[in-house]
Amino acid sequence: MKPCACPGAAPRLLVIPGLHDSGHDHWQSWLERRTRGSRRVQQQDWSRGDLDAWADRIGDTLAQEAAGPWIAVAHSFGCLALLEHLARRPPAGQPGGIVAALLVAPADPGRFGVPARLSQRTPLREATVLASSNDPWLPTHLALPWAHTWGLRLTDLGDQGHVNAAAGFGPWPYLQRLLERQQQRWHATRHAAAAHWPGEAMPMAL
Repeated sequence: MKPCACPGAAPRLLVIPGLHDSGHDHWQSWLERRTRGSRRVQQQDWSRGDLDAWADRIGDTLAQEAAGPWIAVAHSFGCLALLEHLARRPPAGQPGGIVAALLVAPADPGRFGVPARLSQRTPLREATVLASSNDPWLPTHLALPWAHTWGLRLTDLGDQGHVNAAAGFGPWPYLQRLLERQQQRWHATRHAAAAHWPGEAMPMAL
């Protein structure tokens, strides 16, 4: 039986790793261990970047849990899978689960032959791309036009490689603070909406 979503509960963390998963020393694993109620999307084949299969696994993971809200924190090809999942979201007014996202060091859609499929605006209002200027998978100057295409903010992390354990990103307090700020913004939005719609059902977040 799936747990019940509690109205007003803080958004939970959904970890979406990239190819080959994120090992114990990776910042995603560190963040997952530090965040109560977090869930990780487990792929059936971590070695193959199959956009449809990976997006399906995100949906399957959410379907096994309460309806949300969730904040997705994705890395590398996991960012592309998240964008594909978001493109399949139900119409406004139905629960969609993910209310905000942090996309860290996204992979280049062109490398996986899916640029046309990912050339659309994401429905999320609260989402940020974090890019590295010397990332071999998608450096900042190439990530910027993609962020514009997706309608997302971009934060330039400087020369940080692929922002993974090999680049020295184990414990990462900065990312944890970003997650907490996303949770705070969600609560502030909910409180403002409750004040604007007293005694009425509030509109669902996109």
